Amino acid sequence: MFAENALFALGLTLFAGLCTGIGSALAFFAKRTNPGFLSLALGFSAGVMIYVSFMEIMVKAKTALQADLGMVTGTWTAVLAFFGGIAVIAMIDKLVPSYENPHEMRRIEDMNVDGSDSGGSVADPSGSADGNGLESEEGKKKLFRMGTMAALAIGIHNFPEGLATFTAALSDPSLGIAIAVAIAIHNIPEGIAVSVPIYYATGDKKKAFFYSFLSGLAEPVGALVGYLLLMPFMSETVFGVIFAGVAGIMVFISLDELLPAAEEYGEHHLSIYGLVAGMAVMAVSLLLFL
Repeated sequence: MFAENALFALGLTLFAGLCTGIGSALAFFAKRTNPGFLSLALGFSAGVMIYVSFMEIMVKAKTALQADLGMVTGTWTAVLAFFGGIAVIAMIDKLVPSYENPHEMRRIEDMNVDGSDSGGSVADPSGSADGNGLESEEGKKKLFRMGTMAALAIGIHNFPEGLATFTAALSDPSLGIAIAVAIAIHNIPEGIAVSVPIYYATGDKKKAFFYSFLSGLAEPVGALVGYLLLMPFMSETVFGVIFAGVAGIMVFISLDELLPAAEEYGEHHLSIYGLVAGMAVMAVSLLLFL
């Protein structure tokens, strides 16, 4: 079963990861951010992840572990693996400096690609002054470092996300699709987070898009490394531990990244509506595959 779905699973992670490039492209071609849509979409993504983590992934993990280790030991192992996944992603998050954290939302209009003033945002990155000192060489260096560090941080975050998507798709392709779509949605604003400061610093759209695109490649790399390292040892116990850890990772991402990001766009109720809608869509999807 695992080998048959491996190529499909890798393809899903590639799709999810490269959606950072969509975010970067949106920053260049869209006039303004649609905060309502982004708030709804991020809430939807969180709803999908939270529902599927508790209602599907943890159930599968417990079933696999209980079959191999017994009821009590299997259940304890699943719970410990769940919180272990949270600990891993929290540790990764802790290592990212807060001022360079890619989860700080940036709006498309902040790009101000055409060089016109947009209510106090930074002007043309090619060198015109904006009163904030960003036209200076020092300011540009700081922005470029911020963008590259954001790309690195997103790449580090995408590594376990790629493993999560890949593992889910190995077990259940329909489940993998749902997770890939949810991760793809939340990768879009992260692409903006990378491209905005790099474009400010260099005035080069291609370079900004390249760094954003590159950060997304960590997603399929995480899947590929997981495949190469874990496939020779894959068993019900290994699968159960990984699956429970993946559930923990996705719950943490939802609570620590997606919902706060949705709130930051200033649409509280829309983010909650999106959350409930994501849960409902995921519930119906799972029921249809019974």
